[in-house]
Amino acid sequence: MHTLQRLGSCVAVLALAAGLGGCANNQQLGTGVGAVAGGVVGDAVFGGPVGTIGGAAAGAVIGNQIGKNQDRR
Repeated sequence: MHTLQRLGSCVAVLALAAGLGGCANNQQLGTGVGAVAGGVVGDAVFGGPVGTIGGAAAGAVIGNQIGKNQDRR
């Protein structure tokens, strides 16, 4: 997929996640947004499905923890 297409897809998914933010707590929202962002970064840095999946997994974990900390406040 072309880089601009990936960027457009990422923006669309992030906009959808932000729109659904009222239906979820920060931990859930952080997990989703982190997974999308991590997948995009993993694909850009490492390329291929392994980089995308690895980046998505790492982003989901990081986003989950950030969201959990926000929910505690």
